[in-house]
Amino acid sequence: MMKKKQKNYLIYLLILVLFSGLIYAAIRAGGHLHQFASPETAESSNAFAMFVNILHDNLSHPLGILLLQIIVILLTVRIFTLLFKWLRQPSVIGEIVAGIVIGPSVLGALYPDFFSFLFRPESLTNLELISQLGLVLFMFVIGMEVDFGTLKDKLNKTIVISHTGILFSFFLGIIVSYLIYEEYAAHQTAFLPFSLFIGIAMSITAFPVLARIIQERNMTRKPIGILTIASAANDDVTAWCLLAVVIAITKAGTLGGALYTILLTLTYIIVMFAIVRPFLKKIGEAYSNKEVINKTFVGFIFLILVISSAITEVLGIHALFGAFMAGVIMPSNFGFRKVMMEKVEDVSLVFFLPLFFAFTGLRTEIGLINTPELLIICLLLIMVAFLGKFGGCSIAARLVGESWKDSLTVGTLMTTRGLMELVALNIGYELGILPPSIFVILIIMALVTTFTTTPMLNLLEWVFRKREQKTTQQRKLLLFFGRPETGSRLLSIYQLLFGKQLSHHQVITAHYTMGTDLTQTTAAQFMEESFIPVDKEAKQLHLNIDKRYKVTDNLVSDMISTVETEAPDILLLGAGPRFMMEGEKSMASFFGLFRKKVDDVMKHVSCPVAVLVNRTYRENKELAILINGEADKFLFAYTQRMLANSDRILHLYYTNQGPNEQIIQILQLNQDYPDNTVLHPFAHIEELTSTTPYGLLLLSYDTCAKIAAKEEIYKQLPSLLVIKDKVIF
Repeated sequence: MMKKKQKNYLIYLLILVLFSGLIYAAIRAGGHLHQFASPETAESSNAFAMFVNILHDNLSHPLGILLLQIIVILLTVRIFTLLFKWLRQPSVIGEIVAGIVIGPSVLGALYPDFFSFLFRPESLTNLELISQLGLVLFMFVIGMEVDFGTLKDKLNKTIVISHTGILFSFFLGIIVSYLIYEEYAAHQTAFLPFSLFIGIAMSITAFPVLARIIQERNMTRKPIGILTIASAANDDVTAWCLLAVVIAITKAGTLGGALYTILLTLTYIIVMFAIVRPFLKKIGEAYSNKEVINKTFVGFIFLILVISSAITEVLGIHALFGAFMAGVIMPSNFGFRKVMMEKVEDVSLVFFLPLFFAFTGLRTEIGLINTPELLIICLLLIMVAFLGKFGGCSIAARLVGESWKDSLTVGTLMTTRGLMELVALNIGYELGILPPSIFVILIIMALVTTFTTTPMLNLLEWVFRKREQKTTQQRKLLLFFGRPETGSRLLSIYQLLFGKQLSHHQVITAHYTMGTDLTQTTAAQFMEESFIPVDKEAKQLHLNIDKRYKVTDNLVSDMISTVETEAPDILLLGAGPRFMMEGEKSMASFFGLFRKKVDDVMKHVSCPVAVLVNRTYRENKELAILINGEADKFLFAYTQRMLANSDRILHLYYTNQGPNEQIIQILQLNQDYPDNTVLHPFAHIEELTSTTPYGLLLLSYDTCAKIAAKEEIYKQLPSLLVIKDKVIF
């Protein structure tokens, strides 16, 4: 084998030498031909200077400039996205701010030479075209996220809520446009398109940002979350149809002139729903998974997307509306949409959209707001934008029967504008409807209304939580699980602790998925699959449980935040069999939590915490409780509760070196429940190996830590329920 390799190297060396010599000879032979070269070509210059000239020419080339722009944009967007995630704000805000920072407002003001080189005016055409292509793909995804099943189920309420919010906001926008038109827009556009566009700008809700906020706040499956998502989807469809009409009127100049465009647009919509959608539905039934969907079929779908976008662009209502409609008519089959969204969403969100934000930032020059009058107009538009959506949607939700808390929550969420507002504003700017100063003011309005959504929701929850008094009979029990089967096991632990009384308490089951790049549809599927065992166990126990689901990239922090928000009476977690063992390197079963992470949760929450250390736990086996001195006296409350609400045999292990009153209390329990208690006094922890036949051993966290230091004893123990601190009974 070695000789064969040496032979190959030798052959390669001979070929290299032979052809190098032949090439050199050919060049020498053509040396006399230099006399025919032009003087400029024949003239030699310094090698380094030539290299510098080549670099300069390459950087000045449109492709070189475009690639450099993309690098700067993607890096800046990534930095600001992480910053705003840390501030617990939607990532879209960070992306918008990043665009403004690399625009003339910041980069152009601080480093004008670099800005003029990087974003020279003639290079912006390429950036604009690419960003528009990315928006087409993104609007296609947004269309696919519209769930008509949800709209149908909540149609009567969502129409009232969404359309009231649109009409009220539109009306306020018209009033404001009347006040500012003469001074700031009369020289550029007619009043009709300007007023209509301001009305649209006040009316838009950003469906994707709203959906992400609802997902992050565990509201996806709550009635209020479903109602808000349905209202936002209805709002999205209605607002984009209105925007198409406004664009048609703007280009025609009058409503009468736009009539033909509107009629053709209605015809286009009818054809898409009556002909194209049923056709795609039949195809979607066959092509519903990754194994069947091939490149030819994906190419066919993209062809429909491009044709739809081209038709609406030719009709004069913008290509983005066509992309949105193409997504809306895609088959509702979950597998089909999931595959298509996976193919399109990542590249549109991660690559193309940052280019759009950057291009918007290049148009946004904060310095244009340079007078007290413009600052007042900016504050006025922000106030009107918030009042229109918040007031209109909140009152409408209240009128259709929602509580004040849910109504105000709907109103707050519907003020979110984000990306959809930016898309509409850029269309208005391109059409010449919005003067630069008003464009900048509306960009700031979109940022502020989106940024304030999360703090407003936190404020509402705090206010109403103060008003909601917890009854003395009902307790709130919270459990977090990682693997689906762990959830049902933890629920059975609560059944052990509370017995017949469990149905009188509020039980909250929570499952968080690591990673924030999931689509709303994928996250919904993960949630549904993860809660199947918990739902099955709850049904057997005749329990109604509340569910919490979240996609996160900061698990422990979000767990602590949830515990503080819910304020449960006890928190239950799961861990692997080697939990608390010294030098433990492997991951615990609960979301890969190490002991340190569980300790972090215990340290920062104010309620008792129980951790199930699962070692082939079986529900039908007998139970044991270990009380190891004065520090474990809080376990008596758990013991009494279990004995009062269950017929199980309880083995009580206690140190005979403990306080006399503690021993008396244990003897009293044995006297009160002689058929259900078996006493096991011990002098040293080494005697605990006899507990291995039992299904579960309850003990305090401190005692468990002491036993875990003696690895041989700790390994022989059965499954453990380790409880930290406080009495809840």
